[in-house]
Amino acid sequence: MHGMSAPAGDDATTAPALARYRAVRAHTETLAGALSAEDQGLQSMPDASPVKWHRAHTTWFFETFVLCPFVPDYRVFDPDFGFLFNSYYEQIGPRHPRPARGMLTRPPAAQIGAYRAHVDTAMATLLAARADEVAELVELGLQHEQQHQELLLTDMLHGFAQNPLAPAVLPGWTEPAGATVPDRFVACPGGLVEIGHAGDGFCFDNEAPRHRVFLEPYAIAARLVTNGAWADFIADRGYRTAPLWMSDGWARVAAEGWDAPLHWRRRDGAWWQMGLGGLAPIDPAAPVRHISWYEADAFARWAGARLPSEAEWEVAAALPQVADATGRVWQWTASAYLPYPGYRPAPGAVGEYNGKFMIGQMVLRGGSLATPAGHTRASYRNFFHPEKRWQFAGLRLARDI
Repeated sequence: MHGMSAPAGDDATTAPALARYRAVRAHTETLAGALSAEDQGLQSMPDASPVKWHRAHTTWFFETFVLCPFVPDYRVFDPDFGFLFNSYYEQIGPRHPRPARGMLTRPPAAQIGAYRAHVDTAMATLLAARADEVAELVELGLQHEQQHQELLLTDMLHGFAQNPLAPAVLPGWTEPAGATVPDRFVACPGGLVEIGHAGDGFCFDNEAPRHRVFLEPYAIAARLVTNGAWADFIADRGYRTAPLWMSDGWARVAAEGWDAPLHWRRRDGAWWQMGLGGLAPIDPAAPVRHISWYEADAFARWAGARLPSEAEWEVAAALPQVADATGRVWQWTASAYLPYPGYRPAPGAVGEYNGKFMIGQMVLRGGSLATPAGHTRASYRNFFHPEKRWQFAGLRLARDI
């Protein structure tokens, strides 16, 4: 950044803001650190994006929404990058098609690294001068980058799962052990409750406003559905029993040949799973993951239960008897992704971040083992179309009382 000579800001504000910015940005590079330049260009399906695209897109966000508006003499790294690395912001302009991101052999991964360094230098100068002025926008950018850190892992895992060598996305990764809590249901009284983000911390706009919901009494499972339970579902012909499935889900089973969660493989009579550390035998006590909403819904019906609504889930997540509410797998809910009462998207292009996707998708709650530390909270609303399986998505059962 050339010519910016504003005085340094209040050290008490600037130092934490810059430290957080650098920590989040460095974590992206750490996740990409074990990947070759060839790895970083891989796009294994239209829903996934290459790692170098994630690295560039998150950088483009800061350049486009922070540096260009707030630093008049900022020098854009490369004018073509706006077209290449815009994701879905219609108000910003045209963009390269998402399914063809893997065709971008140029710019190379090394140039993406130079792009990140260029923007980081400019951001450090801006934060030293005007941290308070850009604080909210920068925090949105950091939270956005943390979302892409998770996508970087899930997208790369999907790509490596297509490789006969079954390489590790994170060499040395150790799967956390499954929970040891009893397999039981916890009664919840229901009644008039409040859900949505509360307090002064960060939230995305789709987590607000906080509002009241009436719940009938219900019970929710103390633990997540496990791999062992899912193996029983498979053995009981769960993928071959049409009455368990929604019509669209049953059509997916037939069309795509589903017979187990994504990344499960049968080897020598036992189930193995492709994970961040490579291919390994499944842990029967670990939460099942990489399932679609259709599969979660069918399993719940097979188990004589149902999926919780997102309001039921959020209330129950605060109970001490409910294990692994956050941080293991995203948990499918029975709730369609819709705006909360009184929701209004933010003005301008950043308002395209969530609101325009509130159609045809289902809500997940909880965060996963691929979610960056500190990026989960009970009010967090993730959302995907019901057939999507490549994320770290599982389920927790609920029942009526």
